[in-house]
Amino acid sequence: MPLPETRVDNLLQSQFLGLAPFLRRSIAGDDLQAFGQRLLATANASPDDANLWMNLAIATQCMGQRDIGLALQKQALALQRNYYLPATQQPACLRLLLLVADGDLSANTPLDCLFEHSDLDLILHFVDAQALSTVQTAANWRQQLPDHDVVMVGIGVASDTIALLQKLQTCLENWPKPVINLPKHILHTDRAVASELLQNAPGILMPMTVHCTRDTLQSIANGNQRLMAVTTDNFPVHAAGFDFPIIVRPVNSHGGHGLDKITDKEQLAIYLHGADAADFFVAPFIDYSGEDGYFRKIRIALVQGEPFACHMAVSTHWMVHYLNAGMYEEAWKRAEEAAFMSNFADFARRHHEALHTIFARSQLDYVCIDCAETRDGKLLIFEIDHSMVIHAMDLESQFPFKKTHMQKVQHALRHYILSTQVNQTEQCA
Repeated sequence: MPLPETRVDNLLQSQFLGLAPFLRRSIAGDDLQAFGQRLLATANASPDDANLWMNLAIATQCMGQRDIGLALQKQALALQRNYYLPATQQPACLRLLLLVADGDLSANTPLDCLFEHSDLDLILHFVDAQALSTVQTAANWRQQLPDHDVVMVGIGVASDTIALLQKLQTCLENWPKPVINLPKHILHTDRAVASELLQNAPGILMPMTVHCTRDTLQSIANGNQRLMAVTTDNFPVHAAGFDFPIIVRPVNSHGGHGLDKITDKEQLAIYLHGADAADFFVAPFIDYSGEDGYFRKIRIALVQGEPFACHMAVSTHWMVHYLNAGMYEEAWKRAEEAAFMSNFADFARRHHEALHTIFARSQLDYVCIDCAETRDGKLLIFEIDHSMVIHAMDLESQFPFKKTHMQKVQHALRHYILSTQVNQTEQCA
C-alpha cells in the first residue's frame, strides 16, 4: 500500500521523527521502499541535515537493511549527536533526556513508541563512547549535554556497551537531576546475569543461561567435552548442570536471530557450521506448551514494580514472535489475547511474588519481561530488558483492545517520571 502524498511530504520535512512513525507504517504494510528512495533524494539535496540522515537510517532498518541503516546512522552522528522530539502538547511539562548508544533498532529503549502524542519533550543524546572514556569529571561531561529535567538511560546491554554503561554509572552518580534506570542496574539484564540473579526465586522458572565461546561449543560438538561439565563450571553454586535439548543464540542477538533448538551434539556441529558468531548464550530448552499444544509468550512492563500487560502471542512453534505467530491472520488468537489483557489483574495476582522479585532484584525503574506460564503455574522467564518495543500501533480495526492497555503503561511511566520532580506545575499534575 503506497503512502499518500500528504503523508510522504510530512515525513520529508527536516525534523527528527524517531522510530514511531516508521514502525507504524511498517506494521500497516505501507511501501517504505518507495518512501525511502524519496527520503534519500531529499537527504542528498541537504547533505548537512543530520535529521534527514537519521530518519533515513531508521527507515532503512525498518525495511530490514540493517547494515545500510547503521552506515547512514554513522553519517548522521558525524553531524550531531542530539535529536529532539518535542511534545505534541505544548508547553511541555518536562524535558526528558534519553541517553542512547550507536546501534540498530534493538540497541536502546524505543521510548518514543510509547510516548507518542505526549506532553513530554524527548531529547535523544547518542553518547560518544570514545569521547566519554576521556572525560575527567562528570561536570565536564554534563556541560556537553542539552538542558533537561530528568535523565533516563536507554542503552541496552551488549558486548560493546558494558564498558560504556560502567563509565556512565560513574558519571551519573550524584547527578543533579533525577536518573531513571541507573546503568549498574541495566547490567542486570544481560542474559547470563539475569539468569543467575533470578535462580531459585519463588514462583519463577528462570532457565540457567551460560555464556559459551565457539571453541567450547565446538569441543562439545566434537564429543571432547560434556555440556553438563561446562554449565556446572559456570554456575558453581546453583547448578547441577543440564544436557540436551538446549537453545543456542549468538551473544548480542535479538528478535530470535540465530536462535535455535539443538537436540544433540551432531546438530550442534551443524549449527556452528552455519553461524559466524564467536560467543553464544546456551540454556536448557523448556517445553512451555499448553495442554492444547500451543505456545503462549507474554510481554509485561514493570513501572516501579507495577505490572502492565503489553501483548500475548499464540503460536504452534516454541520460538514465538508476535509478527509471525498468526496474530494478524487468526481472529481466535486476537480474541484470546484480548481476554488475557482484560483479565490481566488475575494473572498479576497469581504471579505477584514473582513479579515483585524481578523488580526487587533487577532494581530497574522501568523494565519489560518476556515470559510464559508453565503447566505447574510458575512464571517462566525468557528475558528481562528495558529496550523491548511497547507500542499501540496495531490497527484498531483488528486490535480494538490494545490502545487502552498501552495507555495504562504510558500513563504509569509518565506519572513516575513527573513524580521524580520536587516541584510539579499544576498543568502536569
